[in-house]
Amino acid sequence: MKRNKAMLVLFLAPALIIFCVIFVYPIARTLLMSLFKVENVTSGMGEWKFVGIENYVKLVNTSLFRVSMWNLLRIWAIGGVVVMCLALLFAVILNSGIRFKKFYRAVIYLPNIVSAVALATMWLQYVYNPRFGLLTGLFSWLGLKDLAAVQWTEATSKFWALLFAYCFGMVGYHTLIFSSGIEKIPVEYYEAASIDGASLLRQFRHVTMPMLRGVLRTNITMWSITSVGFFVWSQLFSTVTADTQTISPMVYMYLQVFGAGNTITERNAGVGAAVGVLLGVCVVLAFVVTNRVVKDAEFEL
Repeated sequence: MKRNKAMLVLFLAPALIIFCVIFVYPIARTLLMSLFKVENVTSGMGEWKFVGIENYVKLVNTSLFRVSMWNLLRIWAIGGVVVMCLALLFAVILNSGIRFKKFYRAVIYLPNIVSAVALATMWLQYVYNPRFGLLTGLFSWLGLKDLAAVQWTEATSKFWALLFAYCFGMVGYHTLIFSSGIEKIPVEYYEAASIDGASLLRQFRHVTMPMLRGVLRTNITMWSITSVGFFVWSQLFSTVTADTQTISPMVYMYLQVFGAGNTITERNAGVGAAVGVLLGVCVVLAFVVTNRVVKDAEFEL
């Protein structure tokens, strides 16, 4: 028995050490750093100046950070509803017995294999371009001159242009997750529902949706994580380093930690660490709330 325990410890030790070095230590250091004023992220702990919760108070009282959190909330809530609805719709269609299912699935997922930089550049240069962009040409062809004249990347509409482009790139990923969940639903449930006279809409409501609650929780959690890490799209759509229309907490954290030659924010890695801690708390809260709201229920036809 003792020999088995020794072998167990021997085999688990490398994985445990790697986990502590890669995950536990950075988290602990970030939590600790958020309580200090740190000039440089690489500074030794001897150079840190303890300030307690001052970094968190400073964030709450900073208008630029509040704007970034408001942008993040809109991205998570509005974008989440749009992406989840479209992803679920496409997943249901893909599993409805249509021909060329693999081809359509590959097309829907295609934006996810293209880098975010290339995808955002495509939207900026070939879709939103005011001279020869896709939207300008389409609306001009339809005779909608007012819509054709809209400057999609100006301040009044930049956020919505950014959000639409980002949602376009994320639908395919969540579609595959929903699709894999639908494929695991036993066909017998749908056959029994059909025999009982249930329409396709009632089958979706009483069979598909109840069986996808676990998958829905997973999708919402993954969406929360990717939304919190919103950075590349924000930077590419911004004409300045800190554009209030597109700035996200990750961009604000970048400015605090590295400065980026911008005078809007003070260079303080401790404040940047505090931003990271708050974003981590947001993800945990989203996970907890999702698990409480979207609960597993007994399946009934």
